[in-house]
Amino acid sequence: MQSMKLQHGMERELCLSVCVIQLWMESATRKLQGDTRAASLLQLKGEGGGLVVLLHDAASRETRKRSSERPAHRGDRGIIIMSAIRKQLSFQILLLFISCRNINTKTLGATAPPLDPTAPLQKLERSYVLKGDSHTEKVELLNPVSLVLMCTWTGSQNKPTNITGFWSKDGKEIENSRVTVQLENKQYNLKRTFSIASEADLGSYSCDFGGEAKINFVLAVPQMGDERDKPIVSYLGDSVVVPCKLDDSKPTPNTWNWYRANETGKEQIIAGQKFSIKNDEKKTKLVIHDLTADDSGLYYCGAVYGVGITMGRVELKVISFFEPLKPFIAILVEVIILVAAILLYEKSRSKKDYTAAGNGATDQTNTLSSGENNGPEESSSMRQRKV
Repeated sequence: MQSMKLQHGMERELCLSVCVIQLWMESATRKLQGDTRAASLLQLKGEGGGLVVLLHDAASRETRKRSSERPAHRGDRGIIIMSAIRKQLSFQILLLFISCRNINTKTLGATAPPLDPTAPLQKLERSYVLKGDSHTEKVELLNPVSLVLMCTWTGSQNKPTNITGFWSKDGKEIENSRVTVQLENKQYNLKRTFSIASEADLGSYSCDFGGEAKINFVLAVPQMGDERDKPIVSYLGDSVVVPCKLDDSKPTPNTWNWYRANETGKEQIIAGQKFSIKNDEKKTKLVIHDLTADDSGLYYCGAVYGVGITMGRVELKVISFFEPLKPFIAILVEVIILVAAILLYEKSRSKKDYTAAGNGATDQTNTLSSGENNGPEESSSMRQRKV
């Protein structure tokens, strides 16, 4: 507001300054008296609205003064010259007046708030007849509406003439919603109108019949299909395409938004050098360029409708090129260790067998040697027996 006041003030001062300079030049050219010019300038700055009258009076006085000072024999010529000067000055004054007349010198008040262009909400009705104890009805909304919810309960076997009914939202009773419901045509009826203008108005609305029966109306925008269970895997330095789509049976959203999970919740992704977003009616794609390890995490696609946003979740995992080789490297190391153990075992076993074979040959040699030494004695004993 202050800037607008300053701007209008500057425009007014500029216009008046131009007028002053123009008057000074005209006065200097025609040798006006200093007192007359100063008085005109002071009146011009103090009374911007009387510009034409002041300049016209100054020109008239100067014309009369110069006419009286000229010799009589030059009267006709002076009259002609002053007439031309007067016409020229009047024309210039008119141009200056036209240029300054549209300058608004009034102080601007507070700017009036813009008119609310919102049209009356479209009326929508939903009803359900309950014959049991409870029921949940899903209501899919696209745009803001004036929603009329109607509940009908056929009652229990013992039907009192009236019961207390009330409404609740997300499990909390709505203030001043309790009413006495009369039994009409062997059933009880509850009706209420709700203004659903934003996402905060969505949720679960319930009509309760004396704590004996309840009908739940779940208001929501069209929901995404089944979420992807497994993460999308890509490699460092590459680009990846993260897809998201609605079921074919769902209505087309107004637009799509992408979000990334952070420590405080979600932050919206803006298309640029790092991210590219490609929307196509019920489908959207997020392209992430030059992947780094920090790009791993949860990403959310949001289908934007007039009354809310429905979210889908996709997980991205960025790995190095050696990551897929780790299992094979681990298996290879295990095989090498196993083969080495087998070779060591076989080598150790061969050494034991060789040692055992050497010991057996030595024992056999010793046995033979002892048999040769006992041979003469056995021969002499045999001779003695024969004798």
